[in-house]
Amino acid sequence: MSDLLAVTGARIFDGHDWQDDAALLIEFGQVSGIVEASAIPTNAETAHLAGGMLVPGFIDLQVNGGGGVLFNNDPTLEGIRTICAAHAQFGTTALLPTLITDTVEVNIRAIAAGAAATAQRVPGFLGLHLEGPHLSVARKGTHDPALIRPMDEADLARLLAARTQVPNLLCTVAAETVTPAQIAALSAAGIIVSIGHSDAGAATAAAAFTAGASMATHLFNAMSQLGNREPGVVGAVLAHGTVFAGLIADGIHVHSGSIDVALRAKSGPGRIFLVTDAMSQTGTDIKTLTLNGRTITRSDGALRLADGTLAGADLDMIDAVEFMHTSMGLPLDEALRMASLYPAQAMGIAADYGHLRPGAAANFVHLDASRHVRSTWISGAAVYQAGGL
Repeated sequence: MSDLLAVTGARIFDGHDWQDDAALLIEFGQVSGIVEASAIPTNAETAHLAGGMLVPGFIDLQVNGGGGVLFNNDPTLEGIRTICAAHAQFGTTALLPTLITDTVEVNIRAIAAGAAATAQRVPGFLGLHLEGPHLSVARKGTHDPALIRPMDEADLARLLAARTQVPNLLCTVAAETVTPAQIAALSAAGIIVSIGHSDAGAATAAAAFTAGASMATHLFNAMSQLGNREPGVVGAVLAHGTVFAGLIADGIHVHSGSIDVALRAKSGPGRIFLVTDAMSQTGTDIKTLTLNGRTITRSDGALRLADGTLAGADLDMIDAVEFMHTSMGLPLDEALRMASLYPAQAMGIAADYGHLRPGAAANFVHLDASRHVRSTWISGAAVYQAGGL
């Protein structure tokens, strides 16, 4: 059996450019190149795809659950396995299981589960996203206000230790409840700090960015808005070119007009990228779920608490791409970058993820002509195929 695999039969988007009549070459789980279909090495095994397009695997930096599992309720190795498998069927090849504000004990269990998933090399596991508990009660969203609190020295030490146990760690904090010194310490340790669930003014948010925060969590949602005399967190994010921002593109969390304004206003190198903020319902027909003892109902494309508060999103990544392409009118390649290259850049891992150029992980998705997921591949191996492997 050859160590070289050539995947052919589909138009290829490498994350930057489209290539026709070409083959993706994979060796030892990495992309070794893209060649003309007529130039496939004779020693290569061949996997032929029946048309459609082959695109970089999607990267989701905010995934609360999937496959019937909510990470807060099941912060275990098996919980992570289930979540990753559930999202693979929608084209996600790398994700951050996300822990919503919870107790110290649950945080400790989640970090241990992340360490175990790292050791076991769970397909699709990229690291952890700890969203809270160091947030603003005024912008709590679905987070339990009884569990929100400032960051103390023990919290900081726990996060710094966690960074040594998982390959990537993202922490969402409010700009007004975590000090610039704490943000600087986290950033210096290689932790990606994101501002979210924050009621801070633009100056306070800017100070957080100066200290090392480089991202914003679900732009527009659970943060101070852009106003005529106070730009708020939204204004600060759009004004700082180096800051990346996640976006829940479901047509419910953010109005299309606001998305359009943000896309026009946000200049690089920081980009707006797609997240699902998915809960345990992804990949299932679940209608209700529970978070911190509260019931969440799934209806009309949304997840809500009893009082109507949005509680995560009923969204998968291929639908987010489709929304940006069809409803927002973005070119397909740009919508795909928002689901792959840009989140990789936001996490500082674009050397290995988010594209299909030589040296990258061979994580890709086969879409048919209607942009439905036909198969999902991680490290050059198919982990999902429509109709079964």
